[in-house]
Amino acid sequence: MGLKRTVEEINARIKKGDAVVMTAEEAIDLVKKDGLEKATEQVDVVTTGTFGAMCSSGAFINFGHSEPPIKMSKVFLNDVPAYGGIAAVDAYIGATEESSNGRHDYGGAHVIEDLIAGRPVKLKATSKGTDCYPRKEIETFITLKTVNQAYLFNPRNMYQNYAVATNSSDRTLFTYMGKLLPNMKNATYSSSGQLSPLLKDPKLRTIGIGTRIFLGGAQGYVSWEGTQYKTNVPMRNGVPSASARTLAVIGDMKQMSTEYIRALYMNRYGISLAVGIGVPIPVIDEDIMRTCALTDEELFAPVVDYALQSRNRRPIQEVSYAELRSGTINVKGKKVKTSSLSSYYKARQIAIELKRQIMEKEFLLTQFVQAMPEERAIRPLDVRSREEVL
Repeated sequence: MGLKRTVEEINARIKKGDAVVMTAEEAIDLVKKDGLEKATEQVDVVTTGTFGAMCSSGAFINFGHSEPPIKMSKVFLNDVPAYGGIAAVDAYIGATEESSNGRHDYGGAHVIEDLIAGRPVKLKATSKGTDCYPRKEIETFITLKTVNQAYLFNPRNMYQNYAVATNSSDRTLFTYMGKLLPNMKNATYSSSGQLSPLLKDPKLRTIGIGTRIFLGGAQGYVSWEGTQYKTNVPMRNGVPSASARTLAVIGDMKQMSTEYIRALYMNRYGISLAVGIGVPIPVIDEDIMRTCALTDEELFAPVVDYALQSRNRRPIQEVSYAELRSGTINVKGKKVKTSSLSSYYKARQIAIELKRQIMEKEFLLTQFVQAMPEERAIRPLDVRSREEVL
């Protein structure tokens, strides 16, 4: 039986300054050099990173009470609608919400970035007025310093693998995967591959509800399974070769940095938010070290034709992340240029920063309080009658 460690044992070594922490890239090199068994004995934690568009993101904000108080029903931040149907002065602003003033290149993600950058944001809110909340409108400015709480709560981040997008039609497509040129002249992908957190612990043996993570420059937490979480996908080398698990995450915006949170505008598609996340993987045994050491040559993603306007797009083929990062892939005998929507440079920066924080005892690992589902399939949305859904 191989070596086994607990999170508690690893944390004790971190506190003593004895822990051996490596980024996923360094762990790959070590396993190649010393073999899996010796590498497992040497390393306590492997750090991972990802930085890319994560549309399913947003922020809860509590503005505090005005004098006289108001029960906000319609809320706008820099003219971007926020959801006010929660309580008197709470709102949720979604990253992809567009400005109401006709600007399509400014939205919720930009408001979030402005707040983290310390820039003033205009708050406008209206109300019907009640006996306990008599005020009917307010217009003022806020920053993160003036509000009570502001935290990201992202329902779906860190997709475990994702499709490679291409376009077989004769017209350019503008999508959340960027600009797709006609006749498969390009392909885009969005993963940091061998640095990507959920590809390094593919069955989430060490990641669950309560896992502490690096989120946008702050210490955040995994809060739930992400929306569209699924496990019934093809596998290669013990890792999903299609989009699979996701995580919901939460973290304090007041501790975040625009180094790791950036607004994005996809031309003729819309707004998104680039989120930087790092997850420490405790090396609890040889099997987790094996997956931490998987390389871009061993990790695969499906190529999907976005010309088909259907939820039932079938993969054309699978390609490795090594092929994707080479700049070209071969699809049906055609050489196709590739580009990434995910920054490998920033992913590496996050993995290195997380390693530094652990080694300097600023970041301790957590044992999750509940594991993620081992099996899950997602359901489609069909048009049904009242009787058909019973």
